[in-house]
Amino acid sequence: MKNLKLKSARAALDLSQQELADKVGVSRQTINAIEKGDYNPTVNLCIAICKALGKTLDELFWDEEE
Repeated sequence: MKNLKLKSARAALDLSQQELADKVGVSRQTINAIEKGDYNPTVNLCIAICKALGKTLDELFWDEEE
């Protein structure tokens, strides 16, 4: 499943995938794969992304099923 919340939060801060990748110490391809839903990041990477974007884990990675 695509992570549109991550993409939206990144865009809201006017960060490119490369800029976010640099902040959290991964490749641009990793950020792209997370946004596309092709890669499930580790908890540590999720936390680093949340800190870089000023969001919580729930805001970016929790998928509420109805």
